[in-house]
Amino acid sequence: MLLSICLIVYTLPKQAKFRYEYEKGRIWNQKDLVSPYNFAILKTSQELATDQDAALRTITPIYQLLPDVPDQQLNGYKNDFEIKWHNAGINERLKERYLTTGYNLLKTIYNSGVLTLVSKYQHGDGNYTIRILFKNIATDKNTTDLYTHERAMAYCNQQLQASPDINKAFLLDIIDDRIQNTLSYDDKLTQKFENEVLDGLSLTRGMVQKGEVIVAKGSVINDEVYQKLESYKKAFEDNARVNGNPNLVLLGQFLLVAIAVGLLMIFLYLFRKDIYADNRLVSLILLVVTAMLATLSWSIRVQLPSIYYIPYCIVPIIIRILFDTRLALNIHLLVVLIAGFFVPNSFEFAYFEITAGMVAIYSIKNLVRRDQFLVSALIITFTYFVSFIGICFIREGTFINIEWMDFFPFVVSVLLTLLAYPLIYAFEQVFQITSEITLIELTNTNAPLLRQLAFNAPGTFQHSLQVANLAENAIYTIGGNSLLVRAGALYHDIGKIENPLYFIENQNSGFNPHDKLSYEESAQIIIRHVSNGIEMARKERLPEIVIDFIRTHHGNTRVDYFYQSYLKNFPEKLIDENIFRYPGPIPFSKETGVLMLADSVEAASRSLREPDEQSINDLVDRIVSYKLNQGQLNDSNITLKDIETIKTIFKKMLMSIYHVRIDY
Repeated sequence: MLLSICLIVYTLPKQAKFRYEYEKGRIWNQKDLVSPYNFAILKTSQELATDQDAALRTITPIYQLLPDVPDQQLNGYKNDFEIKWHNAGINERLKERYLTTGYNLLKTIYNSGVLTLVSKYQHGDGNYTIRILFKNIATDKNTTDLYTHERAMAYCNQQLQASPDINKAFLLDIIDDRIQNTLSYDDKLTQKFENEVLDGLSLTRGMVQKGEVIVAKGSVINDEVYQKLESYKKAFEDNARVNGNPNLVLLGQFLLVAIAVGLLMIFLYLFRKDIYADNRLVSLILLVVTAMLATLSWSIRVQLPSIYYIPYCIVPIIIRILFDTRLALNIHLLVVLIAGFFVPNSFEFAYFEITAGMVAIYSIKNLVRRDQFLVSALIITFTYFVSFIGICFIREGTFINIEWMDFFPFVVSVLLTLLAYPLIYAFEQVFQITSEITLIELTNTNAPLLRQLAFNAPGTFQHSLQVANLAENAIYTIGGNSLLVRAGALYHDIGKIENPLYFIENQNSGFNPHDKLSYEESAQIIIRHVSNGIEMARKERLPEIVIDFIRTHHGNTRVDYFYQSYLKNFPEKLIDENIFRYPGPIPFSKETGVLMLADSVEAASRSLREPDEQSINDLVDRIVSYKLNQGQLNDSNITLKDIETIKTIFKKMLMSIYHVRIDY
């Protein structure tokens, strides 16, 4: 518990909590807020973006002059001309004119300069001023006085239009290859100047003086007031960081978290002592709580675009599946309470998450199919959506201005909530817990052990199915885990797979192998089906909570048929009664107690020659009374009222099974 508190406090953001909650368009219902000190009013993000855009427009991009390019390209032009002239088939007398015309065009272009325009500086007509650096000397020039490659080619094409006797295509092809930039954009140096200008921008506009009213009671929080509140909050946090005592902040967080975790422990002590007494289960609960709060703290530290990306509903779902509804709701409320201290708009956050968490718990109250996870996810999404619409109406007062993309984090959160399914499996394996999902899988009659029981001991299998129906209905009525009882009932007699013919429900040929055995040997074979069942269950890695039904379904009762037969046939001999007694233990829960009664009643009902209402009533009363007199239900926490309810259910179901007509 202490380790969990320390880990949670360690991960939480270490900053003082601003005491006021506010939203645009809402009325300020608290007393007049007076500034305790001078602070600057921060610019809004829109204002900052406007200032930055205006500042960037004043930036003059820097280009480096490449002085060697013109001579290199002019010389290259001459060489290219000589090579291509011989294959051109043009009158030799025009050679000099072609050469000179092209050379002069290139020279004119290079005398002005060639560059590539940078799109982010092109405003209005697309031209802008640049700064040319050469030998640490800067010269400003407008791009209208310079050429780009496209502009240079257009200029050459225009000049050659005036000379119709010149093969324009031939000359333009050579010139095109020799137009290269003489000015190179210096991105690094320009960016440096941009950063200096942006860093020099003021982040504030105006001041709020000490003693000035920031917002008056009853006034609407408009854009201007909202920005003052945001500025005051920032000033408060900065002041607390500088002048505040971080140890007191740490102590405050420790106290808040300790109270929440302490309340959780008190709840477990008062209402779930079985969990409180098991460090393994307490560790699991604290691990889930700590992991969720640590994830929330991480999202605040990395400044996720929205804290609603975090799947908060995963906690109540995991606790509900592994434990129960009350504990899931209690833990979810405590997690949201702690988180509310460190998130913006804490009331809004608490409303979203508490309602969604409650819906998550209610939607899987009775988990009988795995597709309920998907149904639950859809219901949670719908709850988030309705809450989102409602809060937007309160905040905006209009449907038109709703930012629908703000709902996207909730959708992501619900999708991440589906991770609860593999996490539950992981927790089951690590902490040795049996969830309802596992019980559902175990009650599938295609499970290996149940298929083996159905093939090798079909009579026992049918008996187990009937016991499961009786016990499940009884425990559902008096209150208990009906799914657990059904699983326990289906597996309680799997030990009979070892020697199925030694049990009367599997004998159909008239041959009874007990006829060749002594009473002691027969009793031991019957008793051994309990230990055999435990061994087989552990080999198949069945949960211990299911194995408990195998261990307790006969308690420490005697195998009375063989015991009484021995006394009748050997009255003169002394015999150790324990030879004929099951090893126990007796049932220690409602579920195991109900199964013992259902098993005994169902087995005894098969011996009725002519089942009718009276014989079934007498049978049930006799079996239950016998178990009570033997003290078999002393540890099972079943009340006398429960006993009467169980007997009534057994009688009705047995009459239905044996088609007994009931007099109304």
